[in-house]
Amino acid sequence: MHPLLLVLEIFLLAAASLLALPVVVFTIQVASAWRARSPDDDSKAQAAPLQSRLPTVVLMPAHDEAEGITASIISVRRELGPLDRLLVVADNCSDGTAQVARDAGAEVLERVDLARRGKGFALDWGIRHLAAAPPAAVVVVDADCIVAPGAIDRLVRRCAETLRPAQAIYLMRSPPAAPLKTRIAEFAWVVKCQARAFGYHQLGLPCQLLGTGMAFPWALISEAPLASGHIVEDLQLGLDMAAAGAPPELCPDALVTSVFPLAAAAIASQRTRWEHGHFDIIAKRAPALLGQAIRQRRGDLAAMVADLCVPPLAALVLALMAVLVVAAILTGLGGGIAPLAVAGASMLLLLAGVGSAWFRFGRHIVSLRELASSPAYAFAKIPLYAGMLRRKQTEWVRTRRDDGSR
Repeated sequence: MHPLLLVLEIFLLAAASLLALPVVVFTIQVASAWRARSPDDDSKAQAAPLQSRLPTVVLMPAHDEAEGITASIISVRRELGPLDRLLVVADNCSDGTAQVARDAGAEVLERVDLARRGKGFALDWGIRHLAAAPPAAVVVVDADCIVAPGAIDRLVRRCAETLRPAQAIYLMRSPPAAPLKTRIAEFAWVVKCQARAFGYHQLGLPCQLLGTGMAFPWALISEAPLASGHIVEDLQLGLDMAAAGAPPELCPDALVTSVFPLAAAAIASQRTRWEHGHFDIIAKRAPALLGQAIRQRRGDLAAMVADLCVPPLAALVLALMAVLVVAAILTGLGGGIAPLAVAGASMLLLLAGVGSAWFRFGRHIVSLRELASSPAYAFAKIPLYAGMLRRKQTEWVRTRRDDGSR
């Protein structure tokens, strides 16, 4: 074999093996999720009396959310006990968010600091305000989210039992008459935030924080490094707490929902922020956290790192397809078959995992025929990933919820 072909074969085998690892993690998560119940299964379960719950503050960061915050506040207020509070942090708002929130019955704290913008700074501001009379627990709910009945109570009780962060199931749903692209994005979100999270929970493993529907004991959240402008501050916060010995735990019977934005540009902006931030965290945090997990012999932290290193499905599919194509060319030129075999097996395993997740969690979102068109969705995201090579998005940008007409 020509030396160049040998070098290429070694490189491709290494790449295929590296991609096989997140595929295996993904498949284990999805397979384990089959035994889990949906939070909707427990929607009629009787909740414990709110009077017996520890005092709780629901902290709601909001930036220019005047149009939708009322519905979020109503969904939260109906879940509050006699000792609970709802605090809205109207952060650098240019609309009437603060007044709308007050009119809806929320306690409102206004913050103006144009040099330090982003959800992390708003949360830090709220926590420092609460320090004068701290609650037992804090639940973070975004201003565009609806809290399902019983969710806050279940989160707080779970948090009190474990003294760890508790994360609700967070689902983003397509608006009525949404195009196929949005519904495929909804399915991908369900796979990540429901199927994979369920699977880890069934195995007794922690989950990532998702930014909303998160409950914390006061002792943890009051010491957390919240004042961050990172574009995926929730993911970073969960890893920080896991590294400190308090990995977040899924509360599978608590549900929080929101709706994908209407405008295609808003969806693209949102997706760019999430995925650029995800890859940034993998590069910056995964090696050190894995080293810590090995030194401390902590399987829970290692599991969180493994979950972190599962990239977005579209990125994983594109990477595997690229390796498959080059490996097939290499084999045709007389190179070894090992890279092609590893990449091919990984692709088949990934497709089986996606199909399993669809059958269990996604049939109401997209049909099988529609799911078969998802490779086109993956190819459409190539510019997003190419943009990371040129310039990663590093600044927080609010996702607009309107139709973009203003």
